[in-house]
Amino acid sequence: MRRKIFGTAATAVVLGLLIPLSGCGSPDDGAGGSGTLRLVAAEYGDTPATSSKAYWDKMTGDFTASHPGIKVEVQLLPWADIDREVSRMVKAGKAPDVALMGSYSDFAAQGELYSAEELLSVGAEANFLQPLAEAGTVNSRLYGLPFVASSRLLFYNRALFTKAGVKEPPKTWSDLRAAAKALKDKGVKYPYALPLGPEEAHAEALIWEVSNGGGYADNSGNYSLDSEKNIRTWQWVKDNLVTPGLVGPTAPSRLNRADAFGAFLRGEVGMLNGYPSLAHQAAAQGIEVGTVAMPVSDALGAGETPPTVGVADWMVAFKQNGRRDQIGRFLEFVYQDKNLSDFAGRYHLLPSTASAARTPAGGGLTQTDEDFLSALRTARLYPVNDPSWLTVSDTIKRNIGRAVEPGGDPKTVLEDIAAKAVEGEDKS
Repeated sequence: MRRKIFGTAATAVVLGLLIPLSGCGSPDDGAGGSGTLRLVAAEYGDTPATSSKAYWDKMTGDFTASHPGIKVEVQLLPWADIDREVSRMVKAGKAPDVALMGSYSDFAAQGELYSAEELLSVGAEANFLQPLAEAGTVNSRLYGLPFVASSRLLFYNRALFTKAGVKEPPKTWSDLRAAAKALKDKGVKYPYALPLGPEEAHAEALIWEVSNGGGYADNSGNYSLDSEKNIRTWQWVKDNLVTPGLVGPTAPSRLNRADAFGAFLRGEVGMLNGYPSLAHQAAAQGIEVGTVAMPVSDALGAGETPPTVGVADWMVAFKQNGRRDQIGRFLEFVYQDKNLSDFAGRYHLLPSTASAARTPAGGGLTQTDEDFLSALRTARLYPVNDPSWLTVSDTIKRNIGRAVEPGGDPKTVLEDIAAKAVEGEDKS
């Protein structure tokens, strides 16, 4: 059966508290209160000093101290490998009990996962921010437990704007084009950095598409990858930014997010879409950054406010080893405000629960983080609750850059991506 995929997020936020309420999914149900749990988690750090190991060592040690008899073994894997490796483990009959990764819906479709109601108290399940909970839900059940998240805003280098005589941040695509031209005239290397390389092109693509009223899914929850709005979006980007040379010396299809961020931190980028950690890195290097919502297309008009784009990482619990009770106890501990906020703070990400967002570790969010959190509350997320999303997102990442290449035709490229998405759905 075709599963409805995530479309426009609700604007309301569930403000439940992490309080121990009993219910059909209480972690006190089920048998057994001892044993060893295995957690496979993505590595968020990029050096030994920033490795996630220190966090998990402390957190699992504290958990075992308060839950004698339940130990937790943690295996960290690179982001590039974790989804594939966990899939391999599951197929081999060696699933971890818990995984922190970038996807979940294919496992949910196969009946491999416990739902939140089988693991968490009512208060803990209700505490997730609404857009994230919606994106983690398949067939009215929450299987992907959001852990940390981020939203995207347009960053601009204030010093370069001043140098180029740009007085206000752009509100429309025409404003953005004019600012990019002024930046180019002053010798800025990347007036607007357009990372459509395979690392994370699907994020940049969605940002542009929703700013023209499009996106990956229509209001019915079906893929709309080659919609007229999306085609018009990429034709505009090609004609108004890429062809006039306003995106810098590297072809968008070969510019990855990490490279664009690195150039921004070197002061070589006038504008790009970024997330909270980049804002903190820039501030640490003395770069004065402004952040605004992504400008909208002239067709929508400056008064329109389309949703921002949000990204979440998912905690999932596998049934294979039958440790529901222990997993539930562990996840209740993980999602305590102090534990979740500690992790989010380490990597300048946003906590996934309403209570942790209100009272994070350290006494509160910075104003920059508050701006990103406000954007997250009404964000559009990827359609991660469709089992075909992994295949579809990979297709977008590897092909969307062709839409703006010399000689490339946005309509043909998007139709090709949509056709491959249908193939992916048929296989899911």
